[in-house]
Amino acid sequence: MDWDRLRVFHAVAQAGSFTRAGDALNLSQSAVSRQVSRLEQGLGVQLFRRHARGLELTEQGELLSRTAREVFAKLAMTEAKLTESKDRPSGPLTITTTTGFGAVWLTPRLVEFLDRYPEISITLLYDDRELDLSMRDADVAIRLAKPTQGDLVARHLLTIHYHPYASPEYLREWGTPKTIEDLEHHRLVVYGEGPLAQIIDTSWLVRRLAETRRARRPVLTVNSGFGLLRAVESGIGIAALPDYFVGASTRMVRVLADVPGPTTEAYFVYPEDLRSSKRIAVFRDYLLEKVAESVF
Repeated sequence: MDWDRLRVFHAVAQAGSFTRAGDALNLSQSAVSRQVSRLEQGLGVQLFRRHARGLELTEQGELLSRTAREVFAKLAMTEAKLTESKDRPSGPLTITTTTGFGAVWLTPRLVEFLDRYPEISITLLYDDRELDLSMRDADVAIRLAKPTQGDLVARHLLTIHYHPYASPEYLREWGTPKTIEDLEHHRLVVYGEGPLAQIIDTSWLVRRLAETRRARRPVLTVNSGFGLLRAVESGIGIAALPDYFVGASTRMVRVLADVPGPTTEAYFVYPEDLRSSKRIAVFRDYLLEKVAESVF
């Protein structure tokens, strides 16, 4: 099996299209398509079904894709171990976390880390889904739930508190609620049916209001924490947001200060076989340092 063709096939299977795979490999769409066609001819099987929405793996393609992922994951792990045989932490570090936490809290704090460890290069993957660390979709993750997989190491990072927030403009127009019952006369924004819906109490404000027998339908539902932040800043309504958002925006005012909100535990997670990685160790320690300096 030709190695270059397998590499191109793996990229297409990951990207779901010849065009996106070509962009990742710095190849033209026609070159990518040609390599995949030659691989299919050599194996005597069809690996992809072509349709209007893109590409879909056949049963044979799924089998080859799983094997290719394992091969490339082991190669990436071997490369990391070889790179880290040096004295200073170095090499690539792929981090995945939720869009909200990554964009609002994590990214602004990476400049100091990169200054300290210039030989480490970071790739950030914002995704509210949990990527497969055991298959090396990423090296480490910051997750809002403790993993249950036995091959993953989890270190508690912080407790995230949620409270209701609104913009100054919204409060000038609609007034400031003093009690949960007052929310009956306000516009509410909630997190929708996204990947985090099973972890975060996404409809907390609406549920609390319903407990007073004053059912209220949200005026806007968003499947992104960062989208909630922008909705509040825009004056659309009141939303329950994590307190760490406050430091990233001057356009939010906390309301119902006496009403306790839900909490979520965040964990720093990585595969067991990377326990001795210098890159991961220094990044973990840096995160704990920054968490200690922050107000949540």
